[in-house]
Amino acid sequence: MLETIQGRTLPRPTSPAAAPARRYRPIFSGLATIIVVAAALWLGFAAWHRYDATPWTRDARVRAFAVTVAPEISGRIVAIAVHDNEFVRKGQVLFRIEPADFANRLAVARATLAADRAIAGMKAADAARRARLPSIAVSAETRDNAAAAAQAAAARVQADEARVAQAALDLARTVVRAPVSGTITNLTAHEGDYAHAGSGVITMVDTRELWVTAYFEETELDQIRPGEPARIELMSDPGRVLDGHVQGIGRGIADANMQDARSGLPRVDPVYSWVRLSQRIPVHVTLDHVPPSMFLAAGMTATVRIVAPAARRR
Repeated sequence: MLETIQGRTLPRPTSPAAAPARRYRPIFSGLATIIVVAAALWLGFAAWHRYDATPWTRDARVRAFAVTVAPEISGRIVAIAVHDNEFVRKGQVLFRIEPADFANRLAVARATLAADRAIAGMKAADAARRARLPSIAVSAETRDNAAAAAQAAAARVQADEARVAQAALDLARTVVRAPVSGTITNLTAHEGDYAHAGSGVITMVDTRELWVTAYFEETELDQIRPGEPARIELMSDPGRVLDGHVQGIGRGIADANMQDARSGLPRVDPVYSWVRLSQRIPVHVTLDHVPPSMFLAAGMTATVRIVAPAARRR
């Protein structure tokens, strides 16, 4: 330090404690530099290991089985017994179709069966009577014709019984029940709508069995094996990781170049050699455990990371 006395600048006496502090300052600076460099290297290695050494993708979706419930008969809907987003169990009534027409068909089929049974009984008795008569009283041709008529009447009775069974089955099908347990989704059917046989009316999502389909680039597939553990992080719940494992790898995706032109030849789109995008292959990831408090819906976005063995990562 400097001091000014009578126009002259004189050095100010230095405190004895300041000299050691100035002496250790380069040591502290060097240690800080080493720590910063080490931290930067560690962060760089961690980032490389996270984003390059292990297969991962943000292009993943939660999947579930969606069951389309369609009636097996056509008719007007008279009652909807469920609500949108309601959980229903297997066998629970979903909706009802007007049963009057099918009840009438069943009544007609039963009446026809009763009439044909009476005719068949008469034909059978006639054939039996003619069979007992001596050949001098009835010809062999007449006896054979009576037996054939009895057989034909019996066959008509069997056909009538099948029609009665089918009419009873159609009447029972006017009550449509849930084929599986699941949640009703996107319910748009309403009382008064006309339901067509084979056309979907209600869609159910079986939320008891959920999985994740992760789309990995084809360059990463050599690092993925069935059975390897996976870590799943949902976009809806960041920071919470679910455990799973690789169930299998898809064996094919659609190829746009396989479309045939009108000439019957394949239509091949031009590909520029300096722009080659790797294809994404679906990988089926099974969820090992889902907490009861976690909400999962088919179509949710997730990030999936495959925990490959250290030997193969190297």
